[in-house]
Amino acid sequence: MATSETPDARAESVRALEAEFSELLTHFRRLIMENANRVSPGMLPGAYKTLTTIARCEQVTVSALAERMLTDKGQVSRMVRELEGLGLIERSTDPADGRSFILRLTPLGKERLAEARLPQEGLLMKTLADWSIADIDSLTRLLHALASGATPSH
Repeated sequence: MATSETPDARAESVRALEAEFSELLTHFRRLIMENANRVSPGMLPGAYKTLTTIARCEQVTVSALAERMLTDKGQVSRMVRELEGLGLIERSTDPADGRSFILRLTPLGKERLAEARLPQEGLLMKTLADWSIADIDSLTRLLHALASGATPSH
């Protein structure tokens, strides 16, 4: 450990990082709430997260969706019913397992999601416009290491 890397200095750096993550999460929560309201006034963030997760997967079963979202099937089923009621997603029988259903966005769901995201499109690109590609790549590498619990490679 280098002399400037004392346990107190490390703890202070980690607390500063935690504070920045807290600010970032607050910012993301605000964006998600705004996007959810643009998809459907009064939509809760959990339903929006369900919608965007289905969109990312393109098609997914309720079980796989619950697993991916780290939530119970009952809660996911309620959100799925809400999204179906709004005409944003549809379900069809899973050809591999007739007891299960495949969820996917409807054309209306794709359209509403794209419209909701429009105000933020390019926001990250604008925010990073003055960053070097090396800095963007470094942040990406470090975030990946943090998310996966690995030690960053240099």
